[in-house]
Amino acid sequence: MRNATAFTRAVSPRLAECETSQVFAEPIDAVRAAAQHAAYERALAAAGLAIVRLAALPDFPDGVFVEDTAVLLGRHAIVTRPGAASRAGETASVAERLSDGFIVHRLGAGHVEGGDVLRIGTTLYVGLSGRTDRAGIRALGDLAGPLGYEMVPVPVAGCLHLKSAATFAGPDAGGIPVLIHNPDWVSAAAFGRVEPLAVAPGEAHGANVARAGATLLAAADSPRTAALLSARGFDVAILDISEMRKADAALTCMSLIADDLGEGRP
Repeated sequence: MRNATAFTRAVSPRLAECETSQVFAEPIDAVRAAAQHAAYERALAAAGLAIVRLAALPDFPDGVFVEDTAVLLGRHAIVTRPGAASRAGETASVAERLSDGFIVHRLGAGHVEGGDVLRIGTTLYVGLSGRTDRAGIRALGDLAGPLGYEMVPVPVAGCLHLKSAATFAGPDAGGIPVLIHNPDWVSAAAFGRVEPLAVAPGEAHGANVARAGATLLAAADSPRTAALLSARGFDVAILDISEMRKADAALTCMSLIADDLGEGRP
């Protein structure tokens, strides 16, 4: 029996119109992005996750980045209020689908995107970014606090979301809980009960890894960071997400993963 589910959404043919701070010589290729997304879903399935597709939103360029639309906490789902106005219409279909299996709550004020919410045990580290504000963090605390979660705001600089700068890799071969992070974008001092592991030099985006069962999904553009994780005993699967990078995206962005442990307990 599968012990986790990954909610995903198809790539919009309008992906090239997404919210991004980057300028590339070549525009985003939505067809190639869809192929990379399909490989991502296959990797999740290979790791033992059941894939559930949310309703397609072809007119929402950022719709594939479902992580930003909800925070999953055990049996509870908190539907967020994205900081980018163009993404506000993505949340209705997420709330509708999650209502079949979750107790759904809705953020009542401010802005929070799920890419800024890093769960480690019963602590929610929430990035103060261009997409998540203090009013949103307070509103998230009003909902998550009664469920037993502590809120820790974390300043983020130089990247889109907290999870661009840090993710929880889980316990290594020796049982030590490892936080992979980019020290230029976030201070490891903000996180408790974990051992920080910095990304390899020159691999700024290597801090975003996605935990899928016993597997860590890592990006092909950060091979030395992936090697550092492998050396700690992690089972690492490498994926090409080059088209998603053009959209300021990373591995965790493309799924909402529901399991009993969330993103792990150190």
